[in-house]
Amino acid sequence: IPSGVVFLAEKGGAGLAEAPPVRLSGNERLDRMFWTYGFRGRPARALTEVIAELIDTSSVGGGTFDLGSAAFDMTRVATGQLDAYVEPGPRMVTDVPGMREEFKRVGKGAVLNNSPYDLAGAALVLEQAGAVVTDAYGASLGDRLLLGSGEEFQMSIVASANRRLHDQILREVDRGVTRLLG
Repeated sequence: IPSGVVFLAEKGGAGLAEAPPVRLSGNERLDRMFWTYGFRGRPARALTEVIAELIDTSSVGGGTFDLGSAAFDMTRVATGQLDAYVEPGPRMVTDVPGMREEFKRVGKGAVLNNSPYDLAGAALVLEQAGAVVTDAYGASLGDRLLLGSGEEFQMSIVASANRRLHDQILREVDRGVTRLLG
């Protein structure tokens, strides 16, 4: 959404070099969580199963959205407009037998998930702002390559305003993947 707003962070720097006021949410409750996820090119039934409890838990006191841009979604966490961004696609492909084929079916022959360039800038902004950013297993993204667009470079992500909320989201993603495994 063109607005002229710039988010600028330097790795190892002290906070953000340039950005609108950072107001990370203090919300620590899933039932009050306003969050977004990545849906484009992902198999709907499988993805919905993985994040189903997060959707159900937050559907009355919070809300879920698909805004269509990982970077935009993540900067909304930095501004306090959202509590989290969740995208477990690559974890689903890795952990669930047959899921790669489902992603290819929906992606018209390609597995479509976030590439490093989709996440790197916004992840750095969030980390410098004090948010928690990991993959959908809870591992750091810090050692991942910044360039590459093939399937082997794709990354899952959970980005949230605080550690307590982050840990709860990861537990629900774990449970969702377990449900998908049947």
